[in-house]
Amino acid sequence: MKPNITLIGMPASGKSTIGVLLAKRLGYSFVDVDIVIQERTGRLLKEIIAREGTEGFLQIENRVNQELDVTHSVIAPGGSVVYGREAMEHLKQISQIVYLKLTYEELKQRLGDLADRGVVLKPGMTLRDLYEERVPLYERYAQITVSEGRRGPGAVVDELREIMEKNMAARRIV
Repeated sequence: MKPNITLIGMPASGKSTIGVLLAKRLGYSFVDVDIVIQERTGRLLKEIIAREGTEGFLQIENRVNQELDVTHSVIAPGGSVVYGREAMEHLKQISQIVYLKLTYEELKQRLGDLADRGVVLKPGMTLRDLYEERVPLYERYAQITVSEGRRGPGAVVDELREIMEKNMAARRIV
């Protein structure tokens, strides 16, 4: 098994919540890449987007993700990480990629203020447009997909932990 797990998905899909719980259950560290970006730049995500624009933010996000050097960690990058090919190639090399899948209706219910969350929306783009643009990218990069449905974080973490333990056991047999 690769030494890390990376959780991808839409904003509000539970990457941070599930990531912290999963890290605790596996005895791993937790890395919130949005916080790493803020620490490295000295600015909030929304400030970076306001100053650098969408493309500038995506470049910073891509660079920070492709420079991650961690082991035995659950990594929670921002939802837009899938736009960075280099970042996703690096994350795939150092971790198993898990897609936390939500329906559009579930996403709409969970999301608050998109700007305050640091969500990257191109001018004129709706939340539905963003969802339809990103889902195929998440599906392309995912090695494991977990549909959240209406389950709580604990149930999702239990399922992920079971999948990870089965993967580890299968690798020991081979």
